[in-house]
Amino acid sequence: MRVVAGLLVAVVCAAGGASDVRSANFATLVGHGGPVRSVTVSADGRFAATTSFDNSAGLWEIASARRLGWLEGHEAAVNAAAFTPDGRRLVTAGDDFDLRVFDVATGEPIHRLEGHRGKLLSVAVAPDGATVASAGWDGRIGLWDIASGKRLAFLDGHRSNVNSVVFSGDGRTLWSASYDGTIRRWDVARRAFDRIAVRHGFGVNLLALNETAGWLAYGAVDGVVRIIDLDTGIEIADITSGRQPVLGLALSRDCTRIAVSDGEGWIHILSTESWTTIREFHAVARGPIWGLAFADDGERLISAGIDDHASIWPVSTARSVAESDQPLPFKRRAGLSNGEGHFVRKCSICHSLEPDGARRAGPTLYGLFGRPAGTVADFAYSDALAGADIVWNEQTIDSLFDLGPDHYTPGSKMPMQRIQSRADRADLIAFLKEATRPKGETP
Repeated sequence: MRVVAGLLVAVVCAAGGASDVRSANFATLVGHGGPVRSVTVSADGRFAATTSFDNSAGLWEIASARRLGWLEGHEAAVNAAAFTPDGRRLVTAGDDFDLRVFDVATGEPIHRLEGHRGKLLSVAVAPDGATVASAGWDGRIGLWDIASGKRLAFLDGHRSNVNSVVFSGDGRTLWSASYDGTIRRWDVARRAFDRIAVRHGFGVNLLALNETAGWLAYGAVDGVVRIIDLDTGIEIADITSGRQPVLGLALSRDCTRIAVSDGEGWIHILSTESWTTIREFHAVARGPIWGLAFADDGERLISAGIDDHASIWPVSTARSVAESDQPLPFKRRAGLSNGEGHFVRKCSICHSLEPDGARRAGPTLYGLFGRPAGTVADFAYSDALAGADIVWNEQTIDSLFDLGPDHYTPGSKMPMQRIQSRADRADLIAFLKEATRPKGETP
């Protein structure tokens, strides 16, 4: 699948006062054990939540870039999150088809919301904080009661994956976007389809709503970013900046700025008054940016993507990574061997080479050779691997990537991927044999 799913989180514009920007310098939110899928900010602008391939959500104080804690419970990558208006709850959505409701103060899970039959890429909380909407790759929209954790309804109508949902300011209307190329409007009280607002033709990834000005923005797979009139559907502006799929879309709380990101690491910030570019910069040297959220009224922007951290950018001085003197916590090395290159692309998102395993979706590969599958202590394996009669060595690792995990370890959480070239598999195995050897062990 092409990387087009991204941060499929809807944004609603709201009025708000000026925020404290005394700490409006570049900063990073460090600690995740894999790429960061999304970022969302609390209604008061003080806190951020990030979600990651490491199956967790991180809670952060924005002003200090200090991590407050981890919210855990998902059994696969966490793709999206949303705070309740009072900031007391965080709702997360993941690849495990479920949502979780967390108590922000304690970090404890309160509810597990089950029923979807596909991964979830977007979640929205109604303005009154009572109802949650979820967008699923089963083509359905879920409506849930936050207090009880009970499902209220599934809304059916889209013909493909639902990627984004957003409530109106009064909570009576829900907008949804899908890979079927449509944006649909739903009556929440009647739990019924209202009308198709957009027929784009290409998959629509993201939505942002400004009810005060009467417009809806959307970003699509073909790189289009358009603004339409809420009532008539007539195009107000086309702010398309390229042909890369739109992966991130964020609106400042005062609705004066909108940020867009793509699969090549670019961020474009535009004025919603003139629909012209204020600033554009390359936020990562290579790879997608899925998550965007303004930390305050357009002065700072938080981005998240292929790196294992999120970045806080001062909008007025943000510069591309190639020309920036900011101390980024992680930079990819040039000149990798073929085997290490395959490890970086195929394995490093989920697996660490260090004894402690870091915060990764998969177990550490330290001491891999000669180790029976499913035996790393304190790692929650799937039943398929916990009971597998496999010892990892040159032959079994070669078979894993020759056949693919879906055939060699069916039922496991390992993503489907193959290395078809025997020489490439041999290079990867040679790298792993050296890189995973316990320290002090003789070759």
